[in-house]
Amino acid sequence: MNVLAIETATGACAVGLANAQRQEIRVLDLGRRHTEVLAAGISELLHEMGLRPRDLERVVVDVGPGLFTGLRVGVATAIGLGEGLGCPLVAVTSLELLAHGAALAGLHAIVVAAVDGRRGEVFVQTFRVGDEGVSAVGPAQVTTARNVVIEWATNGAPVVFTGDGVERYLSDFAAVPNGQVFDQPVPSVAAALALGERREPSERVVPLYLREADAVANFTTREREP
Repeated sequence: MNVLAIETATGACAVGLANAQRQEIRVLDLGRRHTEVLAAGISELLHEMGLRPRDLERVVVDVGPGLFTGLRVGVATAIGLGEGLGCPLVAVTSLELLAHGAALAGLHAIVVAAVDGRRGEVFVQTFRVGDEGVSAVGPAQVTTARNVVIEWATNGAPVVFTGDGVERYLSDFAAVPNGQVFDQPVPSVAAALALGERREPSERVVPLYLREADAVANFTTREREP
């Protein structure tokens, strides 16, 4: 099966393409230039693999949570490919990709995945990663790095932190005595390819924002000022 993965939830833009013979992954940009690089990156990767767009049999896309503009670019591109090619789409979340990325690296632990949400916040979710696979312990939520650090330092249970949210507040997370950091600044495209191949197609593919966009929040704040 020819599977394309699109990753635009964080500051990075990445794509992956896999079939039974080969898997290729490219981080196209790390500077939030998703609109400029995504379409060209997909085209180049298809050419490198000797495939045409109509050869795609499934497209998997990270729907977030993450950066508002990046999510819109990735989801819109996936939907456009799906509608144009009649190709099934599979939605995955940035947080589960981080957890599955930890699993691919051989970790067996409680994993707290954290994506940088800007505004001093992180999007986080806790997973259990082990021989039985990856399972969510709780829902995704918006919080601060400080709250996460206090919770796990107080809890005392062994934990692994991963994601660009951890990278952003590394000194805080690294100070948790019962924790360790697994470096994973980009949600795993390899995990997206694997999940995209074995999961059933999604009925609806929509961004998972968890909160309103920065522009809306700033406007609302101004409206409330006396």
